[in-house]
Amino acid sequence: MNPKIGLALGSGGSRGFAHLGVLKVLERENIKVDYIAGSSMGSLVGALYSAGQSVYDMERLAATFRSKYFMDLTVPKMGFISGEKFRQFVKLFTHNKNIEELNIPLSIVATDLIKAEKFIFTEGPVDRAVRASTAIPGIFVPEKIDGKLLVDGGVIDRVPASVARNMGADIVIGVDVSQVKKNAEINTIYDVIIQSIDILQTEIVHLKMTGADILISPKVDQYSSKSFQFAEQIIQLGQEAAEAALPDILEEIERWKEHRNE
Repeated sequence: MNPKIGLALGSGGSRGFAHLGVLKVLERENIKVDYIAGSSMGSLVGALYSAGQSVYDMERLAATFRSKYFMDLTVPKMGFISGEKFRQFVKLFTHNKNIEELNIPLSIVATDLIKAEKFIFTEGPVDRAVRASTAIPGIFVPEKIDGKLLVDGGVIDRVPASVARNMGADIVIGVDVSQVKKNAEINTIYDVIIQSIDILQTEIVHLKMTGADILISPKVDQYSSKSFQFAEQIIQLGQEAAEAALPDILEEIERWKEHRNE
C-alpha cells in the first residue's frame, strides 16, 4: 500500500512556474499525486493539472503567458484590474469544470478580507475559485461571493500544507516559491505593491513552519513575481529543486510504508 501524497503549491506570481518542474519530476518517478492544495499561482497550476492538462501542454502555455494579456483595467475603487479576462482564461483551460469534477481532489485557498480568515474552495466553479485566490490586493478587484470579499490566498497561507493534510494526505510535499527579488526595479504602483507583499510573505514563511513533510524551495529569487517571460528557466529551477529533494521524498515514502507494516 502506498501513502496518499498531497502537494501544497505556494503563491509567487511567475515564480510559480517552478511548480511545473516539480510535477515533471514526480511524474517521471511515478509518484502519484492524490491531493493538491494551492494558493494564488499555485491554485492556477493545481487547477490546470487537476483538470487534465498535461505538464507538457502547461509548459507550452507558460511560454506564451504574459500578464499584459489579462490587464482588463477598471475604474480603481478596490483594484485596477477587474480580472474577468483572467477568469475566462481559467474557465477555458479547465474546461468550465467545477472543483468537485476534477481528476485530482483540489482545494483552493483565498483570504476573506471581512472576516480576516482563510477561505477554502472545495466545490463550485474552478474559474471563480482561482480568480479569488489570485486577486492580488490593491491590483485586482476582490472577488465577491456570498457576502465575502476574497483576495489572494498567499496573504494568509502561502504554502497551504495544512490544507493538503486535512484533505487526507499521509505525506505532504510543499513547494515554496516565496523568495523575494532583491535590488528589484520599482517604477510603478504595481511594483510597489507586489514587492511589499513579497517581502511580507517571505518573512512570514521564514517565521512560520509550513507543516510540510518535505519542503521544496526552488532558487527563484533572481526573478520577480512578474517575470513571466522567463517561464522556461523558472520551470527548470523547479525541476532541479525537485530532483535534489527526491531522495528525501523517497525516504519519507519508505518510512511511511515501514511504519504502516509494523
